[in-house]
Amino acid sequence: MAEQTDIRTTGEAAPPEPARPAKPDSAVIRDALGVGIAVGLSGFAFGVTSAGAGLTLFQTCALSLLVFTGASQFALVGALAAGGNPLTAAAGAFFLGVRNAFYGLRLSAVLGHRAAVRPFAAHWVIDETTAVTLAQPDRRSARLGFTVTGLSLYALWNLTTFIGALGAEALGDTDAWGLDAASPAVFLALLAPMLRSTVERVAAGLAVVLVMTTLPLLPTGVPVLLSALATPAVLVVQGRRARTKGAGDDTTHPGGAQGRPATEEKRA
Repeated sequence: MAEQTDIRTTGEAAPPEPARPAKPDSAVIRDALGVGIAVGLSGFAFGVTSAGAGLTLFQTCALSLLVFTGASQFALVGALAAGGNPLTAAAGAFFLGVRNAFYGLRLSAVLGHRAAVRPFAAHWVIDETTAVTLAQPDRRSARLGFTVTGLSLYALWNLTTFIGALGAEALGDTDAWGLDAASPAVFLALLAPMLRSTVERVAAGLAVVLVMTTLPLLPTGVPVLLSALATPAVLVVQGRRARTKGAGDDTTHPGGAQGRPATEEKRA
């Protein structure tokens, strides 16, 4: 009689995850205001950088009022300050701001706003409001966190943008004061905390290498667009390594086709 092995599973359902405890409104407001104030002060640097790039006070304030994407604004004025073509600079800022569209898809389900409210809420969908919203345990806290973060950050960012641009115009030549370094410094400060995994760090490092090597060879603004190729390149390499590792595990695992003991096939 052939030897049989019992491979049945218990079929028990996994225990449900415990519900996240409710969060007091005061705690949500405190966290949201902390983020809004801390990031909103960066508007000073943007105002100074934008004025140094040759934009007028009206143009600078209009960018913060109508665009309100932080890193994309810095990318735009940084490329213009370096003498880049306006269309190339705008394209780089656009691709950098596309991530907000993906944030919006996630937040739409979390916040559950009515159709009439969504266009207004979409203007505040940025990194900081997304982080605060997704950290909340329920929809009510998520809406409160999103609203307080968006309102405080939008108001302070635009106020400090105006003050920074006005002050830069009063100072005159911003390069003489070394304020041309404000844009890359603030951009790196915003980017660095987001690089948590090895893949993200490698992609960022490869992007820097691409920019530095192509900067002397290509028109201003093009190296920034070219650096976007770093992400798919790293993901392709990671996918190939994962498939190679998986194939190796299949052939060397004791339960694999080549690793199965010979005595098991001779059982009667």
